Amino acid sequence: MRIFLYSLHTAIKNLWHEKWINFLTVMTVGVGLILLGTFILITLNMDSAIKRWSKGFGIVVYLNDDLSRDEEEELNEQFQKDPDIEEITYVSRAAALSELKDALGDKQSILQGFDKNPLPASFELKLRKGLLEPDWIRQKALEIKQMTQVEDVQYGEKWLLSLSSMTDDMKIIAILFGAVIFVAIAFASYSTIKILFYRRKDEIETLKLLGATRGFIRAPFLLEGFFIGLSGGIAGFLGLLS
Repeated sequence: MRIFLYSLHTAIKNLWHEKWINFLTVMTVGVGLILLGTFILITLNMDSAIKRWSKGFGIVVYLNDDLSRDEEEELNEQFQKDPDIEEITYVSRAAALSELKDALGDKQSILQGFDKNPLPASFELKLRKGLLEPDWIRQKALEIKQMTQVEDVQYGEKWLLSLSSMTDDMKIIAILFGAVIFVAIAFASYSTIKILFYRRKDEIETLKLLGATRGFIRAPFLLEGFFIGLSGGIAGFLGLLS
């Protein structure tokens, strides 16, 4: 206990004696943590936004024009049994035409050239969360397209690939940025301790001659590093809160 109190007293005394060097180190650590924390928050917010966008993602299955109502019901039952499909919405030909007219607004006259409804009936399939891997969805779309009742399948492949690429890039950038900040903080702390070590070289040599152990000599330096890191962490935390 006496050794710890001596080391603590020595560390506090040395921190005050070299206050400007230690202050700059604390600020360096604090600014580094603020930058890292800010980037992490931005990354988390972007990831959250991407997850919100992906909630509405699904596959649109267009049906053959000559399907009977019983065949459509049979296909609907197949989709309901699929564990990968979370929600199924049937859009009839009439409903699809009504949606198109609403989208066209005052330009509905372009549809007058059609003798009959040109739009097919469809199923809108919402997939379970966590199944937005491009390769998996591509395979799923191919399986559905091979069904005899299906005319075509669309699922926004380009959008999905862009989303997946953006997510992967964000993770890589976050790891690299975090590594750079960590190295910078570690280097700043190490350099400060090394400078202080050389400034007290004579004092250390005297302690060695008096028979002091390595642990006894190192303890004040370790406590100084702890206090510098703690102060930098608090400064960074307060900076993020502000």
